[in-house]
Amino acid sequence: MLIDQIVKGLTQLEPVKGAPAPVAQPQDRDIVFKGSFNEVNEHFQRQGWSDGLPVVPPTLESIEAFLKYTDRSPDEVIGVLHPSQAEATVWKVAVNGVMAGCRPEYMPILLAIVDVMATPDFGAKHGGSTPGWEGMIILNGPIAKQLEFNCEVAAQRPGNQANTSIGRFYRLFCRNVPKFLPGTTDMATFGQMFRAVVAENEKACNDMGWQPLHVMRGFAPDDNAVTITSVRAVSDPFSTAGENAERHLDYIVDWAKRMIDPYQASRGYIETHVLLMTPVIASLVARAGYSKQDVVDYIMKNATVPAHYFEWNMTAGTSHPPGTTLCELVAKGEMPKAWCTSDDPNREVPLLLPETKWLVVVSGDPTRNRCCIYRQNFKQGYATSAKIRLPRDWNSLLAKSSAAKTSS
Repeated sequence: MLIDQIVKGLTQLEPVKGAPAPVAQPQDRDIVFKGSFNEVNEHFQRQGWSDGLPVVPPTLESIEAFLKYTDRSPDEVIGVLHPSQAEATVWKVAVNGVMAGCRPEYMPILLAIVDVMATPDFGAKHGGSTPGWEGMIILNGPIAKQLEFNCEVAAQRPGNQANTSIGRFYRLFCRNVPKFLPGTTDMATFGQMFRAVVAENEKACNDMGWQPLHVMRGFAPDDNAVTITSVRAVSDPFSTAGENAERHLDYIVDWAKRMIDPYQASRGYIETHVLLMTPVIASLVARAGYSKQDVVDYIMKNATVPAHYFEWNMTAGTSHPPGTTLCELVAKGEMPKAWCTSDDPNREVPLLLPETKWLVVVSGDPTRNRCCIYRQNFKQGYATSAKIRLPRDWNSLLAKSSAAKTSS
């Protein structure tokens, strides 16, 4: 039967005559290459294991040093990642951590990052889509101070080892385990460079009475956690001005309207955007009685656009046929009633669906009046958090690491 042949063709592999025998994949502790630093890097570049920058050769000794900072088994499978369908193991996390230039004590954070990547709701499998989004890692908890993360001046600038190397780890791991390779499984139109980790300034949060991000997401204040979300586009680090909090919030709303178009709302996409606020702006807003949630509510209420602009934007691409109106979508149950209060093309309608979320994070130069908006990528890379699991002897390990850095 034809149907049986089709099923067989789709589900069973037939040997191809003359085809070379499959190459055995190296096991975790196999030595894959020996040579000088330059020779190792040339070999890794040819194999596609490098991100184009020099990597730290992952020797067995250096990998074992990373494994000392976790109680998890090296063979533990954290998840199976697409598109390669490869197993993400604790061992592979250590290997890529070494290559990215991380310190061994960063290992618990690296594992939490891969815990997020392996979470189906995060949607890491979409990491090679044409918008070319990049993962934004936000760090909270006492570990940020313990490992000397930068949360002040130039918080997103490469240079600080913790912020930079861990940001690089995310992209390098994406390349080497799920195998997002440009031109094949990674079809980013432009793509983005890896991002330095954003560490929240929790002292500033505490001083102004604001909850840090991880507490707002259900963790205890003393927990360590990472939150990762996709970032499709980033605003300028825009300045805000004015004598009252509302004036500053209005600047933020204005930039939200510049950064986010109506397209995704018209398609029903629920997104989570990030708002970075420097402590000087956050404290001014907090002194006026606004909490982080109040800031979110202000944006959601005031981010409106004319109906004719909303309709033009949603029909300019492939979202809806030209001529489609908001009232038609409301009548079909595809949009909430707030989008059709009248047929006036100049009426103001909400820019964002009511389910839209914002992550408000305090970081950056504490003396500058700046904010920045990071736009999430549709249904891909949803904001997902994971607790950082420290080894039982974390404090003693950290003390030895600090002593070693001091002596060197």
